[in-house]
Amino acid sequence: MHGVKKVAVVGAGQMGGGIAQISAVSGFETTVFDLSSDQIARCQKTHDKLLSRAVEKERMTRAEMEAATSRLTYVTDMHFLSEADIVIEAVVEDAGVKKEIFTKLAPMFTGDQILATNTSSISITEIAASVGDAAARFIGMHFFYPVPVMKLVEVINGLSTSEETTRRTIALAEAMGKVALPANDRAGFVSNRVLMPMINEAFYAWMEGVAEPEDIDGIMKLGCNFPMGPLRLADFIGLDTCAHIMDVLAEGLNSDRYRPCPLLRQLVTAGRLGDKTGHGVYESAK
Repeated sequence: MHGVKKVAVVGAGQMGGGIAQISAVSGFETTVFDLSSDQIARCQKTHDKLLSRAVEKERMTRAEMEAATSRLTYVTDMHFLSEADIVIEAVVEDAGVKKEIFTKLAPMFTGDQILATNTSSISITEIAASVGDAAARFIGMHFFYPVPVMKLVEVINGLSTSEETTRRTIALAEAMGKVALPANDRAGFVSNRVLMPMINEAFYAWMEGVAEPEDIDGIMKLGCNFPMGPLRLADFIGLDTCAHIMDVLAEGLNSDRYRPCPLLRQLVTAGRLGDKTGHGVYESAK
């Protein structure tokens, strides 16, 4: 068993909020921390809206919604997290920021608590170096957006992660209704190691005039049975995020073949980031 009763989530944005929601719905006492009181308020409002919608659509009963809501606590002081059995950090995708957070968290959790980072590409071993002797209890939990909908959690072992930590983390993810699949700590893990070069190649195909975006996406959807074409998916993920992950792959795997396509980089420079700006590969994709 995972031995977890209380879950702490650091970061109340889209990913952290989603993780906290599924944690509470799955029966865990869940505390959400963010330094920003405004972000905490937005997170709580989003939870109330999404859980109410689930009742309206008869995916849960009102009693289940009220029980889940009662398990959620929102705080702006990190010390309120100290009783948790696992801390899942879900802040900005920046190694420096994550290491700074875990430098503060590690002294608060000196027992058998699990320290987990939600990251799509940053080295687990690198972040674990900031927690000293707790490195055996440090692991990656790569949730996928939107968290309440996507079933996968990629469980990433750092160089020092113990087998016990991996076993407990997989069991916890499964208790949250997810399918947990393990991978080792290499740049991009499995999902982005395979997905991002495909997206990047689609930009090259567009840049080189092989086909227009609609046709590239249509061919990949119909020919490979993808639910969404690679260029449309890039808009959904964020073109800046795609370019950043390609750079992480290039550095981590020591190969320039993973560098972002010049056209992808150009769109990012122009501020065309995809759905979040209303214009990426496609216009008004919001």
